[in-house]
Amino acid sequence: MSELVLHNYYRSSTSYRVRIALEMKGLSYDYVPHHLRHGEHLEPAYLAVNPQGLVPALILGDGTLLTQSLAIIEFLDETSPEPPLLPKDPAGRARVRMLAQMIACDIHPVNNLRVLTSLRTLFGAGDEDITNWFRHWVNEGFQPLEKIMASAAAETGTFCHGDAPGLADICLAAQIASNARFGVDLTPYPTIARINAACMALPAFQKAAPQNQIDAE
Repeated sequence: MSELVLHNYYRSSTSYRVRIALEMKGLSYDYVPHHLRHGEHLEPAYLAVNPQGLVPALILGDGTLLTQSLAIIEFLDETSPEPPLLPKDPAGRARVRMLAQMIACDIHPVNNLRVLTSLRTLFGAGDEDITNWFRHWVNEGFQPLEKIMASAAAETGTFCHGDAPGLADICLAAQIASNARFGVDLTPYPTIARINAACMALPAFQKAAPQNQIDAE
């Protein structure tokens, strides 16, 4: 057994982020799936692990619980520093965190499963409403993200920041994987699409992809 245990769901974009980071770092882990659409993350056994009832949750060898994907990824980067997921210079680190948080803090929270479920149960939203909602908030985030990365040729390289993938690329690839289920058109975002293609050519991103997990449907 591995010293790391990852509680996650194959289609969760936040889980995908952590899986990418683990693969990039070459860290082995035990995969524990929780089917979100079946409510398995709200069962007492999992709430005893993570009282928030969300995925991902990473359990360290000493039993320490880590939740929240960005916190987990930065922990992994600090404890297994190669390859680095953040630049060495303060301005570069701030830029990568900015790009990552534009996705992880502005787009994802309003489009995650519990919000979409609440739109259905509280406001009677149908499938078309949900799709339009999801696309709206992705576009609200991707429009400025595209402009920022396209206009900063000296900072944006093959990836979001330079020529090596990092935290921002992890968040971007995971978001685009979710976008595909809702038919989000990437045509208006050529820089984003180019970077995502570069990410998906890498073994770590491929191995961590939702369709390649043991609980994939």
